[in-house]
Amino acid sequence: MNAFSSFIASLFSTYQHHKNSLWINNPVKSQNKIFNHLIIAAKNTSFGKDHNFNSIKTYTHFKQNVFINNYEDLEPYINKIKNGEKNVLWKGVPLYFAKTSGTTSGAKYIPISKESMPYHISIARDMLLNYIYETKNSTFATKKLIFLQGSPILDKVGNIPTGRLSGIVARFVPSYLQKNRKPSWETNCIEDWEVKINAIVKETLNEDMSLISGIPPWLQMYFEKLIEQSRQPVGLLFKNLDLIITGGVNYEPYKKKMNELLGRNITVLQTYPASEGFIAYQNKLEEEGLLLMLNHGIFYEFIPVDEINATNPSRFSIGEVELHKEYAIILNTNAGLWGYNIGDTVKFISKNPYRILVTGRTKHFTSAFGEHVIAFEVEKSLQNTLLKHNCTIIEFTVAPQVNPENGLPFHEWFIEFDTLPNNLVDFKLTLDQELRALNTYYDDLIVGKILKPLQITLINKNGFNLYMKSIGKLGGQNKIQRLSNDRVLADQLLKLNLTNNA
Repeated sequence: MNAFSSFIASLFSTYQHHKNSLWINNPVKSQNKIFNHLIIAAKNTSFGKDHNFNSIKTYTHFKQNVFINNYEDLEPYINKIKNGEKNVLWKGVPLYFAKTSGTTSGAKYIPISKESMPYHISIARDMLLNYIYETKNSTFATKKLIFLQGSPILDKVGNIPTGRLSGIVARFVPSYLQKNRKPSWETNCIEDWEVKINAIVKETLNEDMSLISGIPPWLQMYFEKLIEQSRQPVGLLFKNLDLIITGGVNYEPYKKKMNELLGRNITVLQTYPASEGFIAYQNKLEEEGLLLMLNHGIFYEFIPVDEINATNPSRFSIGEVELHKEYAIILNTNAGLWGYNIGDTVKFISKNPYRILVTGRTKHFTSAFGEHVIAFEVEKSLQNTLLKHNCTIIEFTVAPQVNPENGLPFHEWFIEFDTLPNNLVDFKLTLDQELRALNTYYDDLIVGKILKPLQITLINKNGFNLYMKSIGKLGGQNKIQRLSNDRVLADQLLKLNLTNNA
């Protein structure tokens, strides 16, 4: 990037930083403005009429008229849209359906409207501009960029173009980034992930890559294949690689292994995008947490996690949340999702500005014995243990073993190690101690001899990828479920003969 272009990029990043400061410094006002806009815009929709939007003047009125909804609750409205009806959940018809994998209802079709689509792009843009503002480094935009994502080929449901969110967003990458973007359109359209990743490696091996984006397990696979070909760490192969952007799952359990693959320090920005909306991104390089997007078409509600299954749970707006308390995050969006439980849990670590940690899933936990162990706890305990034992993993999942053949029940950790610990018995002991320190209920069950300490079952190399391939979910945005409250995933791993008992 020449000096003039760098100057323009710097000016634009400064302008955008000050523009964003207006809503960051006025969070409650920004959310109230969005709330009022959403209610007025949707009052003549089918959902609005069914839920008395004409009479809603306050958030209290809203809670009295709109209950918390899962996808299944909104599915009758989605089906009307599929059948060609207009003004159902939002005015007009969606521009797209983002197709996602559902756990109880099969595929989910999340509407994306002409009002919501721009925010998926502008927030990603603002994140990059914020990086430029923070670092004064804009050179990445002049070199090659890669986004590991789903195919941009779309189907149709009714008359509405339908596909994975990443494939939809791929059609809206700004022109100033398109010229340097990899992979090619033809490669990006390959459906078979193993074929696709090899084609991406071939296309990028000799390029000057500066930015790489994708979810951690697929970044890891891409990096490993690059190293197979080049015989050198990715950070040495791509000498101008400045930035890794990731999201979808917590990056921390992958961090040590990723650092080894990269071979040098490279900035990693974490994000929280979803088909339902782009929710947050890391705005401070050296600080924990993600900045919540409070001025981008979504009105947020928060339910204390211990009330998520209550008939009439407490519901709080942004000005009512408490720090360090775990909440289920609820969305009301300018694509027509109302009281929508996205299934994620968060906690606030700052109110100035509002920054969150994603702590897990409302349906992904282990509580077969009343311990309610969540993703944040297992990921943190594993991260601490890996550091203490100087080893790395590829992937893992945890399930309860309620009826073992001998002895007390326990938590069973299925772990695919990249480098094994020197002493697996000591590793298990440390991991159990770390989890006990984070979850007092789990500790009580161990002390009370209701549970025995956790057990580890080793997954063979490439085992999790073989499992994902067996269910048709290898690649793209698909990821392993980290926590289960049953043995379904565990039994599938055992059935496929992917394990060696430790």
